[in-house]
Amino acid sequence: MDLPPASGAWRPGDPVGARHFETLFDARPHVLEAGGRLEHVTVAYETWGTLDPGGANAVLVLHALTGDSHAAGRDGWWDPVIGPGAPIDTNRWFVVCPNVLGGCQGTTGPASPSADGLPYGSRFPILTIRDQAVVEAALADRLGIDRWAAVVGGSMGGMRALEWIVAFPERVERAVVVSVGAKATAEQIAWGSMQIRAIQADPRWRGGDYYDAPDGEGPQVGLEIARGIGQISYRSELEFDARFGRDHQGDEDPLDGGRYAVESYLEYHGAKLTRRFDANTYLALSRAMNHHDIGRGRGGVETALTRVRAEVAVAGISSDRLYPLRLQHALAAALPNATDVEIIQSPCGHDGFLVESEAVGKVIRRALA
Repeated sequence: MDLPPASGAWRPGDPVGARHFETLFDARPHVLEAGGRLEHVTVAYETWGTLDPGGANAVLVLHALTGDSHAAGRDGWWDPVIGPGAPIDTNRWFVVCPNVLGGCQGTTGPASPSADGLPYGSRFPILTIRDQAVVEAALADRLGIDRWAAVVGGSMGGMRALEWIVAFPERVERAVVVSVGAKATAEQIAWGSMQIRAIQADPRWRGGDYYDAPDGEGPQVGLEIARGIGQISYRSELEFDARFGRDHQGDEDPLDGGRYAVESYLEYHGAKLTRRFDANTYLALSRAMNHHDIGRGRGGVETALTRVRAEVAVAGISSDRLYPLRLQHALAAALPNATDVEIIQSPCGHDGFLVESEAVGKVIRRALA
């Protein structure tokens, strides 16, 4: 792919951990799987380590729904896993983490300007996980990376890792896929759809065109509720019971209108997300996750996975009720070159792929050995 360099792009010798930007598909519209188009696509990404002269030591790390390109360093969402001497050892590997297509941390998404200079808003087209992997492949082309030594991701990042090994089998040597299945289940779609409806029910959503609202307010309440719904599915019933039980929040009395501790917890995480995340991005990415199906248009899941050439490590969390272990076992059974599923014991549910960084790190270290 012959693409001109963009300002802000990474170049050898750049400081690690700084956010860079690449503008892709700027010479023509980018056509998406569902038929929509984007006039141009900019990708924000961060890098760590040094790319060797042959480009053979590159590792792609892919974030989950509300993550971003800042995987390592201060406040990095996977900082214990990436760095000198870490499971993804930056003394050995050159690590790239892009913000996903549809995101709100520098990559083209609903809040980005369209061709008329106004935010896409309600005009932002339907995205799929496949679209996101295609854009990541274009970024790899721009960076001169023909083949990844490894592609690593959990949850939505795991979906994109699966798309990589199916869509671009010759470009991935190995993959680590954590806490995901080959396609979205009915219950996962149900959880996602309720979060989408929570945002759309907020009067300040305004059909998706709230960026220039007279009061300057977007659908924060809807996003807070959506995050709370999601947070329930991300943790486990046993953890909630052990952590909160029927405790009250501080001195509040639920019989007098006060909150239970678990209610306060959900409100906290909802409010925290609204300070850094766009509601339309939450919608676009939730829909993309609902559309996840590695077998769509490829003869079904099992046929699609016969394309895979990479060695694949599949891992799951023992208490994950959103992406239960049966999905990882089915995935590993259908992959040509997968090891047995590595089960990470944790009470933390789906979020265990982030919380149990030491155990997840061991899986990754073995895969990269």
